[in-house]
Order: sequence, then structure tokens, then C-alpha cells
Amino acid sequence: MLITKLTLNNFRVFRGVHEIDLMPAPAQVDRKGQEITFPRPIILFGGLNGAGKTSILTAVRLALLGRQSFSQVLSKGEYIDALSELIHKGAGHSGVQDNASIELEFKYSQNGEESSYKVIRNWKHGKKDNLSLEKDGTQIPELNYEQCQGFLNELIPTGIADLFFFDGEKIAELAEDGSGSVLKTAVRRLLGLDVIAKLKSDLNIFLKKQGTSALSQSLKEEMNALDEQRIIHERNAEKLRGEADIVDAQIELVSRDIFNLENKLSQNGGAWAKTREDEQQKVESLLKEKVELEKQLRMEMETNLPFSLAPKAMQRLQAQIKQEQQIKKKQSFGNELDSFLETLCSKYPSFDTEMAQNAIADSFKAHVGEFDSTDLLLDISDRQSNTIDYQLSNLSQNSFSRFDKARVRLQKVEEDIDNASSNIARAPEQEQVQELFADVRALDKKKEKLIIEYHDLLGQAKRELQLALETARQIQKQHDKHKDQSNKDQSISNAQSSILLLDKFGEQLTKARVNQLENEFVQSYKKLARKEDLQLTASINPVSFDVELVDEHGIKINRKAMSAGEKQIYAISILEALGRTSGRKLPIIIDTPLGRLDSHHRDKLVENYFPTASHQVVILSTDTEIDRNYTSLIQDDLARTYEICFDGATKSSTLKEGYFWKESIKEAV
Repeated sequence: MLITKLTLNNFRVFRGVHEIDLMPAPAQVDRKGQEITFPRPIILFGGLNGAGKTSILTAVRLALLGRQSFSQVLSKGEYIDALSELIHKGAGHSGVQDNASIELEFKYSQNGEESSYKVIRNWKHGKKDNLSLEKDGTQIPELNYEQCQGFLNELIPTGIADLFFFDGEKIAELAEDGSGSVLKTAVRRLLGLDVIAKLKSDLNIFLKKQGTSALSQSLKEEMNALDEQRIIHERNAEKLRGEADIVDAQIELVSRDIFNLENKLSQNGGAWAKTREDEQQKVESLLKEKVELEKQLRMEMETNLPFSLAPKAMQRLQAQIKQEQQIKKKQSFGNELDSFLETLCSKYPSFDTEMAQNAIADSFKAHVGEFDSTDLLLDISDRQSNTIDYQLSNLSQNSFSRFDKARVRLQKVEEDIDNASSNIARAPEQEQVQELFADVRALDKKKEKLIIEYHDLLGQAKRELQLALETARQIQKQHDKHKDQSNKDQSISNAQSSILLLDKFGEQLTKARVNQLENEFVQSYKKLARKEDLQLTASINPVSFDVELVDEHGIKINRKAMSAGEKQIYAISILEALGRTSGRKLPIIIDTPLGRLDSHHRDKLVENYFPTASHQVVILSTDTEIDRNYTSLIQDDLARTYEICFDGATKSSTLKEGYFWKESIKEAV
């Protein structure tokens, strides 16, 4: 395939008609017809951010793929809205435009014969697009919209187009596809493996038709009735699924209405009104707790707490009590000693002398000290002393601990009461938001009913599909019963053998293609990767198509841990390997090719990929990606260069030949 021209009319930033020549420069030949120079495949577009580079890529994809060109699956209404958004909205002399169109001309070879095609897709604001197809300058009238799109999908399947017309920054997602589904689809379509599955399906249909012709009339009628039931069940399932989609859209609308009402409710103080009653109950509970805490504090203050409030005085009191207890013990001992001496003197007169009495008195004073002159301030009993000591050492400390805990909690309770009171004062009266609350509750109930209806419709659709599947099984059983009779036909026998052969052939072909793809990937990756990454190899599972990168030590590399630039190099290597393995010649269009790459990766990509990636390479770049050095490097490979110039006054872009620092030659038509 070779894209020759792209014509844009009122498409995104391009106001009016713009014809863009995309033909690569052919190789020059001498008089004998021998090529004397290499072809120049690169068409380079330059534009600053927002100038319209991505519009070129979007236009090519939309022209070929239609609704499938968008990144997500769109309903019919969403597709119309998306098309309307693509109509130019700039400030022009003719006012706001209400229509747009894209024309894409390309050459395509099929069965050794090259033909020229032109795809014309046009639409108006709020309307579905029209699609027509011309072949060799003549419109193909017998093709309606769906048939034209189906023809284009056969030329360039959706899964393949995504791998050849891509955004350089987004293509790294291929490296993060751990399931292998993207690569699996691409491999099967590019390498022709899907043809085997289609051939098997066609052979099975042939066997069923041939088997049916060999059956009796009554069995034919029975199988026809079963087939009609199957069709009815499938149509019912499709209808129910459509109704479920409508209900799902209604759920989305109701959810948006609920969201808007809740925002309005929040703006009107609904959040406070919702908790007003809770806050009032909270205040009542806190007030009760406050009364209990104050009661506890008073009780502590009336018992042992005061002792803990004057610790130094209490220490002096305890010291005084201990001192008086010692004095009283000495006084008691002195009294006992006097009584004993009187008894001793009465029994032994020799002790009743002045010298003996003085000696005993001096020794006693030396032992117990002077206490007769010390006054007893408290003069309390030992029991009272022990009681006071217990109160000061234990009860007062415990009382202070309870008092302090209650005090801290009382302070927190009072703060909570103040905050709750502020919230209550902030909240509007219930009547002010009652209507909004009622509307939200009504919408919630409506949403709940719609969700129930949605799941019910899905359940019914699932049951219909199960019935259709069961009916298909019954039809297959009828075929199986009479397989021996049908096998008598030689064509049927050949078809059955072909099915078995295709299974083995598909398995062997897949292994061979995957092995070839691994080798091509390694060569492409080594050509684009930095020196430190050259030891990497790839292993592709032929069943799941999951790609594993392995370093020189045989250790698997986690692709998700790779940098964005490394992922992009990896993905581009896969794409180049797929193209080489398939042998298909398709153009490559790359938007923002070097955005996430470092200087080493950029050098490799510009020097080793762009000139040889395909027979036609369209690059959409900024001046900081493909700069002066890179344009000089690929000068011999450049067929055409364009600069996209954005006019802020008209909010539209035009194309000129040349690239940024080159002098513009002429404006595009």
C-alpha cells in the first residue's frame, strides 16, 4: 500500500481545503532501467505543539477505519458527537463551519495487480458521516456504507492499522501488554494465521450443508426448526442487550443528576443540615458527661485531693509527725527508766548515791539526747500518724490522678460541645434543604430500579444466548448422528481431513512464524538499543504470544520496570519485526516519534529506523525532536518536507513546503 494524497476540508485546525502530496521520491534509473540511487521514503512534517500534526494522523486513521479509529468503542450517538468535534471551529470570514471531509488516495496491489483507490468521507455537524470509494477513478456504486467500511477493513484490518499509524508516546503501551492479546491479534492478522481459522470455519459450514442434504426430509425439517429457534434466541439476546445498553445510559444520566443535586445541596449547607440532628444528640450526650465529670471533680476536691496540691507542706507535716513520734518514744523510755531506777534503789541502797544517779542521768542524756525542752505541736497517736501517712502517700496521689484525668476529659468535652454548637449554628433549618433531600432520595430510588432492570435485562439476554447455544448443540448432535452417512461423499471426507490438517498446519506455522519473529525482533532491537542493552534476547510463547525479554544471564526482565523510552524502543522493534516477518508493505505514520527518548536512543532511531522502516514513512515532529542535526543525517532519505503554521488570529493552520529553518517555497493548495 502506498498513500499518494491526503485532502482535508475544514478538519480540526485546517480551515478550507488542503491537498497534501505524500508520494515518496522514486529511485532514479539510467537508460537501461537500472536504479542508480536509493529511493527516498520519508515525508517529514514539522509543527509546534498544537499546530496540527496529530490532525494528519487522525485524518488518515479516520478515513480508513471510521468509528474504529477512536481509542474507545463509541455508540452511534457518541460517534456523531466525536465527528462534530472534528469540524474546524476557527474564526474565519465565512463564519462557523458545519461540515468537513477527508479524501485519502492510495495505491494497493492485490493478486499482482495494482489499483488506485480514493476514500471519501464527509459529514455535517450533528449528522452521521457519508462514505464512498473510488477505484481507478470510478466510484463503486454497488457498495453501501457498511460494505465500503468492510472493504477497507479487509485491506487494512483495525489491529494492523493501529501498529502502523501510531503515536510514538502511546505505542509504548504495547510493551506493557502482559496478556499478549495485542501482539496475538497483530501476529495472526499480519502473518496470515487468521486465514486458517476462517478456512476451518468455512469448511465446517460446508460440512453442515452437505450433511443436511443427505438427511431425510423429516430430519431436515426438524433441524431447520431448531435453526430458526436458534436465530430467534440470538435476536432476542441482541435486542435485550440493546435495551440493557439504553438502561445503562439512563443510569449514567441519573447518576449525573444525583451528582449535580448533591453539589447544589452541599452549596446550600446540605452537608451540615444532614448532620444537624446527629450534632444535637452529640451535644446532649456531651452535656451529660460534663455534669458527671464536674461531680467527680468536686468529690475529689472534698476528699484527699487537697493533700496533693501542697506537696512540700505535706512533706514537712510528715517529717514533723515522724520527729514527734521519736520524741514520744524517748519520753516513754525515760519514764520507764525512772520507775526502774526507783525500784532498783529501794532494793539496793548502794545505787541510791548522788554519784551513781548523776552517772546514770549523764549516760541517759548522751543516749537519747535532750527532749524535755522540745514541744509537741501535734501530739497525735500512732494510729492517727499511720492514717495521715497513708492519706498523703497513697490516697492523695490516686485522687490527683483521677482528678487530672477527669480535668483533661472535661476540657475535651467542652471543646467538642463548642465545635458541635458551631456546626449546629452553621446548619440551615431542615425545611430549607428538605426539597433537595427529597429529590436526591427519589433519584436514588430511580437509579436503584434502573440498576435492577439493567441486571435483569442482562440476565434475560444471557439466558437467550444459553438457549441459542443449547439449540446449536442439538443441531450439531443431529449432524453427528448422521456423520457416517455424510462421510460417504468424497468431498465431505476431504473437507474433514482438511480440518484436521489445518490444525496441525496452523500449529507448525505459528511456531515457525514466531521463531522468525523472535529473530527479526532481536535484529531490530540490537539496531535501535544502546550498547548496554545489546545482550537482550526475546522469547515469544507460541500459544499466549506473551513476549519475555531475557538478559545475557538468562534472567527475565520486567517490562513494566523499563523507562518510557526503553518501552518505546521495545515496541518499535516489535513493529519492525512484525512488518519484516509478514512481508506486507504498509506505510508507517509516526506522531511525536522522539518525545520520550534520550539522545542515544534518538540517534539510533533516526539513523537506523526511519530510512528503512518502510517504503513510505510519514513523520510528524516538533523542531526539538527532528532538529537540524537529524535533518542533515536523513537528508538523502527525505522525499518531501512540510511545515504546519498555526495562525492565532484565525485559529487555523496552513501547510508550506520546507521544514522550520528552511525557507518556505510555496503554500500548499
